[in-house]
Amino acid sequence: MQLLTLDLEDDYLLIGIHSTEEDYRLAYLLNKHLETKLIQFKHHLDFKDSDAQFPLFEFNDENNFMSYYLINNKYMQITNNKNNKGLFGGDYSTIYYLIPEKKNIDFFLKIKGCNQLNFAKDLVHKLNNINQIITAYTIEPNTLKSKDHLIF
Repeated sequence: MQLLTLDLEDDYLLIGIHSTEEDYRLAYLLNKHLETKLIQFKHHLDFKDSDAQFPLFEFNDENNFMSYYLINNKYMQITNNKNNKGLFGGDYSTIYYLIPEKKNIDFFLKIKGCNQLNFAKDLVHKLNNINQIITAYTIEPNTLKSKDHLIF
């Protein structure tokens, strides 16, 4: 008896973006420079085991059969500590990461249906020419321990 194995390759391009802009402002800049129409998805990306919610922007390019997703990598939760009024009392914050092994990345741009190397190079070049983006580069999804967080 022969056992069949199925090797599922990731069918998306993943780009890491470093920027100090707010998510809605970055979506606006991408729309302007890439001629996309990213809009905020009505639901945030969240997980059962966490209180974190990651805003998500989406654009379906029906002409090229591709879908673009802009996702925050960081979520800050501010907790009010009313019981402790001492030196270290008051509010404190907890930061959650969508992909914890990439804490230095502010946003991910995930593009489904894209498997062309030239497209990726051109897109990264365009992103790096946007003044408000510090840097952008492709990421190989198979190298991420938390790549399951990008399945939606």
